[in-house]
Amino acid sequence: MKHVITTISILAILSILAFTVPAFAHFQMIYTPEAALEKGGKIPLALVFTHPFEAGHTMDMGTPEQFFVVRSRGENEPTRTDLLSTLKPINWTSLTNSGKAYETEYTARGGDHVFGLVPAPYFEAGEDAYIQQSTKVIVNVGGEPGAWMEPVGLDCEIVPLCKPYDRWTGNVFQGKILFKGKPVPNAEIEIEFMNHKPLLDKKAFAKEAAAVAPQDAFVLQTIFADDNGVFTFGIPKAGWWGFAALGLDPEGSYKGKACSRDAVIWIKAVDMK
Repeated sequence: MKHVITTISILAILSILAFTVPAFAHFQMIYTPEAALEKGGKIPLALVFTHPFEAGHTMDMGTPEQFFVVRSRGENEPTRTDLLSTLKPINWTSLTNSGKAYETEYTARGGDHVFGLVPAPYFEAGEDAYIQQSTKVIVNVGGEPGAWMEPVGLDCEIVPLCKPYDRWTGNVFQGKILFKGKPVPNAEIEIEFMNHKPLLDKKAFAKEAAAVAPQDAFVLQTIFADDNGVFTFGIPKAGWWGFAALGLDPEGSYKGKACSRDAVIWIKAVDMK
């Protein structure tokens, strides 16, 4: 009888812990050091699926379905270039493990460069479901105007409503959530700060953190879009910020299991000096 009671007690404790242990979010990254460049030239890009605030567990990426860049400059028609064949497999080291990732280089010239990634769906065993995060990052060269505000045709996409590369610390960032080109009202958006600098030469995160969260709720922030699919976020600190709009496809599935099809965008804010 004591054994049965003890077993029940242990199960009850584990159940409580399951609800109290913080759930840190997966974020697909497209990382390059700068979003606003004075001059053109080769820039490095790292594609990593990880937990950016804590530089925590890094998941193995499969072969991406799409990786491309859309370049726009002034009133010229945007041009799209497939970059999938340029990707090189690497191992990326977090503070807890190493995971399969990708890297490449790209020659950026004047104007806007919108990098788009559709990764392979990732199986999250703990949820018995897949995750697929279509991700964007926008790099500008020389301050020349481009079409940063235009969708690039991803099924799941966040379209910025303000330049994502000219944000001072203390500005707000606004975006619109789209699924197959239509706004998603009341979409849930998770937000994380890239708290550990990616060291591209070492293919790893720096151990030092830029900020300390006073409580776990600050690690992963959550907001919701309005009825038009628009969200607003005030930027409290310089650096890279990731926004992930979750579960945009209500019928999302892959290999017979549920698949959360998310949209991610990364922006960089800088301090005014």
